[in-house]
Amino acid sequence: MIPWLESGDPFPALERALTEPDGLLAAGADLSPARLLAAYRGGIFPWYSAGQPVLWWSPDPRMVLFPAEFRMPRSLAKRLRRRNYEIRVDTAFETVMRACAAPRDDAAGTWITSDMIAAYCALHRLGHAHSVETWINGELAGGLYGIALGRAFYGESMFARIADASKIALAHLVRRLEQRQFGIIDCQMNTAHLARFGAREIPRREFSQHLAELVNYPQTDGVWRFDDEPLDW
Repeated sequence: MIPWLESGDPFPALERALTEPDGLLAAGADLSPARLLAAYRGGIFPWYSAGQPVLWWSPDPRMVLFPAEFRMPRSLAKRLRRRNYEIRVDTAFETVMRACAAPRDDAAGTWITSDMIAAYCALHRLGHAHSVETWINGELAGGLYGIALGRAFYGESMFARIADASKIALAHLVRRLEQRQFGIIDCQMNTAHLARFGAREIPRREFSQHLAELVNYPQTDGVWRFDDEPLDW
């Protein structure tokens, strides 16, 4: 059994999460900014389908990408060097979320519900949620979004309308986070796609230790800008 959370209830200890399904910790409560920020600080995230109550997860092990361990496929490096694209940040957050929620050939349904979109757009307005966008010929071609707390980034979802567009956004995100001394990118669940770029599983206890150090660094809330010198790929 998992606990049902009322609006003022704290999250249970991560050790109480189920092993099957892996990481299911609690249900209920809401998607208010305060609740979401408390969840991410504690290594917890919401994931549920339309018609379900809010479900909260903290899987063990946890898939993460350390920026210094990012692996660049040769084909992507070649694509980046063409520079026939533009990277923008936080200019189309809701559009990126809705694109990530759109139906895909390899998935049935989406966990990015209308309530989730509204909740994360609220976090974006507060300066905690960000989108990294790849624009080609003036059109949004792909991108990703996630949450930044201190020096930890929590990746949520990505999409591509043109081949490699989401990978371009990911490469730029990782390099900029490394420049800003971010220590970890949370990828939540194990996927072969992310493993290709160097993401790997670590024990939940180790993940929590990283967060305890990283989330309390001072951060500048608000719209992000990647205005540094052009990156050398």
